[in-house]
Amino acid sequence: MADIESLLKEKRVFKPSPEFRKQANWNKKDVREFRKSGEKPERFWAKMAKENLDWFTPWKKALEWKAPNAKWFAGGKLNVSYNCVDRHANSWRKNKAAIIWEGEPGDTRVITYGELHREVQQFSNVLKSLGVKKGDRVALYMPMVPELAIAMLACTRIGAPHSIVFGGFSAESLRDRINDAGAKVVVTADGGYRRGEPFALKPMVDEACEATPTIQAIVTVKRTGEPTAMKDGRDVWWHDAMATASAKCPPAKLDAEHPLFILYTSGTTGKPKGILHTTGGYLTHVTTTAKAIFDLKDEDVYWCTADIGWITGHSYVVYGILANGATTVMYEGTPTHPGPDRFWDIIERWGVTIFYTAPTAIRTFIRLGDEHPKGHDLSSLRLLGSVGEPINPEAWIWYNKVIGNRKCPIVDTWWQTETGGIMITPLPGAVDTKPGSATLTFPGVHAAILDEDGNEVKPPDGGLLAITKPWPGMLRGIWGDKKRFKETYWSKWKGTYFPGDGAHRDKDGYFWIMGRIDDVMNISGHRIGTMEVESALVSHDDVAEAAVVGRPDEITGTAIVAFVTPRGGINADEAMKKTLLGHVTKEIGAIAKPKEIRFTDALPKTRSGKIMRRLLRDIAEGKESVGDTTTLEDYSVVAKLRADDD
Repeated sequence: MADIESLLKEKRVFKPSPEFRKQANWNKKDVREFRKSGEKPERFWAKMAKENLDWFTPWKKALEWKAPNAKWFAGGKLNVSYNCVDRHANSWRKNKAAIIWEGEPGDTRVITYGELHREVQQFSNVLKSLGVKKGDRVALYMPMVPELAIAMLACTRIGAPHSIVFGGFSAESLRDRINDAGAKVVVTADGGYRRGEPFALKPMVDEACEATPTIQAIVTVKRTGEPTAMKDGRDVWWHDAMATASAKCPPAKLDAEHPLFILYTSGTTGKPKGILHTTGGYLTHVTTTAKAIFDLKDEDVYWCTADIGWITGHSYVVYGILANGATTVMYEGTPTHPGPDRFWDIIERWGVTIFYTAPTAIRTFIRLGDEHPKGHDLSSLRLLGSVGEPINPEAWIWYNKVIGNRKCPIVDTWWQTETGGIMITPLPGAVDTKPGSATLTFPGVHAAILDEDGNEVKPPDGGLLAITKPWPGMLRGIWGDKKRFKETYWSKWKGTYFPGDGAHRDKDGYFWIMGRIDDVMNISGHRIGTMEVESALVSHDDVAEAAVVGRPDEITGTAIVAFVTPRGGINADEAMKKTLLGHVTKEIGAIAKPKEIRFTDALPKTRSGKIMRRLLRDIAEGKESVGDTTTLEDYSVVAKLRADDD
């Protein structure tokens, strides 16, 4: 396999302002020292574990490593719930807001650390009353309501690993995940709200549990009030169970390697893949990165827009944020209900200071028009973040200018479900940023660009991203499948983790993520990443969003097909196609010029905001889609694209 060619040339550099540098949690000197310490990851992470977490019992050794199996802080005992709740509730933060929650219909709830402490203990006792013991698995299938965070923390309090299944998954997907984890209890809700309408969840659980022999009880939160069937002897309402539960439940003293949660990655077909994370290493990773990367202060109001059903929600809506004693915002609904300015309205009303969202959301806002954010006071914002996939430079520039008013550093973060926490990122008071680059590894994280044989690729050529040393938030396995764990992540190079992404580094050592290796296109012998072509298209003023896929071609091997969403009011015609083809040629070269451009009002995305390129490939090739589409945000998008194809 040839190296992946880097065609995108981005020369703009943004330095942290002197004001931000002065107040940052980590300055340049700190980062230099931490990088030096991080040459031996166990030394750096041991320091972070001591500084950022409370331990009941110290560990004997920071790291035991026999590839691909790691143990971090083994023998040390701690509790996630204690670190996220108790230590703050027992301090001056008792009456500080832990969670600011807003439902899509506009209802709100503010939960202090003291209130969270009481409710987590109560629900811990509810779980115990249902027979849940240390080591038993609990499935959570819920909308974005505070009870989801409470249930997570209750599971961690008693040592019951949780498995959160995103509320957009089908009953069949839920059933498969429950059975794979062997869950004993399901916690759900009657439903939630989306685009102004209630949607049901409990009927999906009932259907799934027709074939889940390990389930003994279902706890249901009353959210929508829609009629809900309850089965005697199995089903219990959350409010009824909480009414009689004691508010005293001491946290279990758990080994650092005790299983914390299983999170299933959404594959297209086949058996679900349960990623296992454990207690001490994971919490050290997410607490440290949240504090440093988001520059968390006690007065901050932090909002990550991710659903808790995904890893971003686990790590940077709940665990990493609450462990730092910060205030986290949770929002139930969609970004555009009841109007296209809902996000900006929330930021203005709650005084959000840190905003962390996905590039696809940013590009959607660009398409909707600048007048919506400009109609709100966003002056409370002081830091912006990007997560989920590479952000193209022009979306970065818009985010900086329109949302950040040119005063907010942007942390463009690279990480995965499997890594647990952020791995490559700017540190906002210490690292200059370049639009489209995730910049440098976090201290204590070691990454390289390798070829197929494991040789390092020299800048600026691209290759395969690799993590060359263990890190504390790393996955400990695939639940119940050691062989698959080794084959999927550790078989390409000995002792080195392969995340499946292509990347390159520039002369300053900055990492540029070029997208999934599966999305790399072989054009006349040139291996080109989809992200660079998409970035070139979106850099045109008339384009809001673009997704690129390859389809087989007799002459070039692969032909580039681009799906383009124009900005509002732009005439999508043959003249525009010609303009865009010339623009791509000018930006990155004729080799990357699409063979075909298709205009569309919207792209098929999951509810977490990721573009479903698999569906676009099927459409480009003119074949029917296969696999699981239960996470698709809007089914009508695919129908329209198929109709256009016909």
